[in-house]
Amino acid sequence: MAFVALPAYAQDAMQDMGMPMQGGTAPAGARSPDYSDGVDHGDMTGMDMPDDKALGMLLIDRLEVFDARHANGAALDAQAWYGNDANKLWLKAEGEHSDGRLQDLRAEALWDHPIAAYWDTQLGVRHDFGAGSDRTWAAFGVQGLAPYWFEVQATIYVGQSGRTALRFDSEYELLLTRRLILQPRVEVNFYGSDDPQRHIGAGLSDAALGLLLRYEFTRQFAPYVGVEAERKFGRSADFARAAGESAFDPRLVAGLRFWF
Repeated sequence: MAFVALPAYAQDAMQDMGMPMQGGTAPAGARSPDYSDGVDHGDMTGMDMPDDKALGMLLIDRLEVFDARHANGAALDAQAWYGNDANKLWLKAEGEHSDGRLQDLRAEALWDHPIAAYWDTQLGVRHDFGAGSDRTWAAFGVQGLAPYWFEVQATIYVGQSGRTALRFDSEYELLLTRRLILQPRVEVNFYGSDDPQRHIGAGLSDAALGLLLRYEFTRQFAPYVGVEAERKFGRSADFARAAGESAFDPRLVAGLRFWF
């Protein structure tokens, strides 16, 4: 029930009619206005609600085997982070193994800091392993949720000998049911100069499209199947053909996604 204070003229009228009104001086021993009686509040075990506690997570986004046109193999896409809402250490690794050897592996260590709701900047270092010479890059990028809940990452890299690169990837989760999820994804790589030792050409180097269907037994554990296709362009395609490989590589994939 809501109580409304009477205006002054109404209170005067009630007093003229002999009706008592609340007011005057509080009696001796009355309670304090905040009902604390001078007792300070203290901590209550288990009831604290810190909002800046450091937390961590490991996500294996893709741990899969694939059947491609020219080779079979396995691929990994994983990331982990630790920190609070303001600053995190973010680790990323993505690569694949086929023909009995590591073909490519990209590993990154990044400092992550929010700049807006749903958007973070990332600054750190990247190192490339696998076929060809190793490469080390400085990395600066952004990642977050674009309108309509598209997950987006865009990173600029600056390497030795004036090498530069740009990597963009995006994915979207379409809930067919509460547990069945269809996930399209795209990844595009650009390079500022040729790198023959790693079979990379300047300009648009390669692009990959994927469509994965996963079933979440729990939020933390979900197997999936899907199709992917990678296309090399320009000088990267020329390097691939010279090595006896195809510039277009479709594949079937099956794997697991889990986190803890």
